[in-house]
Amino acid sequence: MAPLRLRVEGQTFRDAKDREVTLRGINVAGDAKFPTHPDLPSHKSEHFYDGDDVSFVGRPFSLEEAHVHFSRLRRWGYTLIRYIFTWEAIEHAGPGKYDEEWIHHTIQVLRLAKDYGFYVFMDPHQDVWSRFTGGSGAPMWTIYAVGLNPRAFPSTEAAWVHNTYPDPAEYPKMIWATNYTRLACQVIFTMFFAGKEFAPKAIIDGKNIQDYLQDHFVAACRHLALRVQEAQDLENDVVIGWESVNEPNRGLVGFEDISVIPSEQKLQKGPSPTAWQAILLGSGRSCEMDTWEFGGLGPYKSGSTLVDPKGEMAWLPADYDDTRYGWKRDPGWKLGECIWAQHGIWDPSNDTLLKKDYFTKDPESGRKIDCEYFTNKWFMSYYRKHREAITSIYPDSIMFCQPPVMEVPPSLKGTEDDDPNMVFSPHFYDGVTLMMKKWNRYWNVDVFGILRGRYLSPAFAIKVGETAIRNCFRDQLAAIRKEGQDYMGQHPCVFTEIGIPYDMDDKYAYKTGDYSSQSSAMDANHFALEGCGANGYALWVYAAINNHEWGDLWNGEDLSIFSVDDNPLPLSSTSNSHDQKTPSASTTSIDRSSPNFSESRSNNNSPVSPRDLKKTLSTPSLTPQRSNTPAELGSNPGYRAAEAYVRPSPIATVGNMLSSGFDLRGCVFTMSLECKDAAIEDAPTEVFLPEYHFPRDNLNVEVSSGRWIIEVDDTCG
Repeated sequence: MAPLRLRVEGQTFRDAKDREVTLRGINVAGDAKFPTHPDLPSHKSEHFYDGDDVSFVGRPFSLEEAHVHFSRLRRWGYTLIRYIFTWEAIEHAGPGKYDEEWIHHTIQVLRLAKDYGFYVFMDPHQDVWSRFTGGSGAPMWTIYAVGLNPRAFPSTEAAWVHNTYPDPAEYPKMIWATNYTRLACQVIFTMFFAGKEFAPKAIIDGKNIQDYLQDHFVAACRHLALRVQEAQDLENDVVIGWESVNEPNRGLVGFEDISVIPSEQKLQKGPSPTAWQAILLGSGRSCEMDTWEFGGLGPYKSGSTLVDPKGEMAWLPADYDDTRYGWKRDPGWKLGECIWAQHGIWDPSNDTLLKKDYFTKDPESGRKIDCEYFTNKWFMSYYRKHREAITSIYPDSIMFCQPPVMEVPPSLKGTEDDDPNMVFSPHFYDGVTLMMKKWNRYWNVDVFGILRGRYLSPAFAIKVGETAIRNCFRDQLAAIRKEGQDYMGQHPCVFTEIGIPYDMDDKYAYKTGDYSSQSSAMDANHFALEGCGANGYALWVYAAINNHEWGDLWNGEDLSIFSVDDNPLPLSSTSNSHDQKTPSASTTSIDRSSPNFSESRSNNNSPVSPRDLKKTLSTPSLTPQRSNTPAELGSNPGYRAAEAYVRPSPIATVGNMLSSGFDLRGCVFTMSLECKDAAIEDAPTEVFLPEYHFPRDNLNVEVSSGRWIIEVDDTCG
């Protein structure tokens, strides 16, 4: 048997030549969240509820376009792809009905990824469950399976869906994430992870809804894995692993009192119901609730509003034709009535809350539930089922375990679940920048430290000055990584999502071509990644059809490093023979005179001498196709802060990597390694150097020992 192309060895990755591999990755692609036929970005409403009759063939991009995208990503130095797919893409037509045409397309795209030398791991992606609950992931029939009526979500505010907002162009930024705290997601995630304990009457096809949903989801992932294996040329050679599920959520499990908002609920925006108010709204009752806005120090109460569904219920009516998908619902599960009323939590005859602490304790053990308890019991129960399904096809698969975001990881160290092929795959976002859509170079907050109770007051978690902010990001990532080791054991850590919004400052960059803020924010995030000791990352995100008007075409997000309205970096080599005053001058889009300019390192006062990208990269090999973006947002294309994310990085290291990092301002890359034996000719230490930072005819290299050569691979970048 041939050696694995990539394997896990303790806390590191090793290739077939026994070199330590650093994974520099990208999520591909953001538009895989919605169908191609019909083409349904989140702001489009036509045919939205025809969710059974869709196709995702052509995501993440067509085969004809794949060469352009893959060669571009390799040119930018990426070696890893987190391949985004959704449950809906596989099983949209109904339970057990798989879309083999989409699977065939996926296999063809993976073959092309193999030709470009990528490592790929598969991400069964979801955000707030489904497109029909305001996000992405699960097929529409799962909404009906849990007894909910997606057409009633707008009036009951069971979910805030982009295309049902009165003016989708004005959909509040990042409000989609609050759907985790609204009725639809609270019901579905509670059922998916803990339905047997908290919704025992929810029986469908003889199974509790927990097993029904999990079994179908896991079976769909297994079916895809089987088809990939049957392709015979992808297993281990390009597809090296599978992730558990994107950003799992506990729903209502562990709520001490559903009539108040839990103290750990940090995200509030717009009308913000308690779980009890959400239940009442879902049953057609009007409720007055607090409204919230998000400021620099987090959410703050801005007022109150009355939400009146006028009697419309979020639940399927009693006369709904439940034979549509061929399942048989147990007679004890009544349609037309709230599932929580059926379990005695409240009395619909007088709207009295009877069991506000219904979700506080585990009915099986009687133990009080907190986030750690949920993760160790219910998340891990799901994870084991998913792991067993994948490893039944891929015994040597690397399993990327992603616990609930920013929660304490499961306690696996030294247990049977301490799998040597497991990778800890947390996420991290700079919440202040993400929510405010502004890079604040003056202060930021140690969010992870607040969540772990490291400060007597959140005020002490404020970090002042750009150097402190950058160090704070690095320290948060290092703390997340260490916590993973403490709880899960000695495993590699890969941050499978991290990124920045590009539409900062009311889309200032799109109107001017000045990406100074984006460059500083992106550089700060990469400084943190390079300094935290992680084994790699997958930047969020590459979206092949991003434009300046609609961003990633999903819920107002705009995090793609590529846009059809900006200039892509050239795929072919360009001349670097123009006169240069400093060796290896970094090519950037930073404009020091811009009101948005911020020093990337406040303790470095050296002069900045980068050339504008338009001058250095004047001959792109691909002419971008412009969108129909309004002129005021598309007349000044830039290079999208490329200098900050196209950066040098170790690829494969003989011995052990100790540290590496890139100083964007000084254009200096440093790397330290420990090696007991000399490298052999066909297995050297390899480092990616982007040519526009380090032109081949004007480059200084210093090594403490050994020799070095520079090779240019125009095919793979």
